[in-house]
Amino acid sequence: MSLTKQTLAAQYGVLLTTAPSRAEAATIAQLLIDEKLAACVQLLPIESFYVWQGKTQNEAEVLLLVKTRALLFEKAIARIKAVHSYSVPEIVVLPFTAGFDGYFQWIDAVTAGDNPRPV
Repeated sequence: MSLTKQTLAAQYGVLLTTAPSRAEAATIAQLLIDEKLAACVQLLPIESFYVWQGKTQNEAEVLLLVKTRALLFEKAIARIKAVHSYSVPEIVVLPFTAGFDGYFQWIDAVTAGDNPRPV
């Protein structure tokens, strides 16, 4: 059965998480890449405003944009939770709704493992 482009795109997404420092973000990024849980991780410096333990906080953080396959979301989330310094880290997933098939093929190639994309 062939997949529509929209169905194909839904097999991929970006996982978002934040870290308190560039060093921790780089450690998480390298771990996800080394373990083939992500094809690409981008690090962006950000400023976050949030409420924690009843108080408004304002902190510099690093946002990680983790590009991967939907089949790897749970493993990537578990791996991030295992090494993250926050007791409640932000870890959310945004599925892709459309995209360039060549990019999806590259994600497949880089994260190839037990669960390749169906053809």
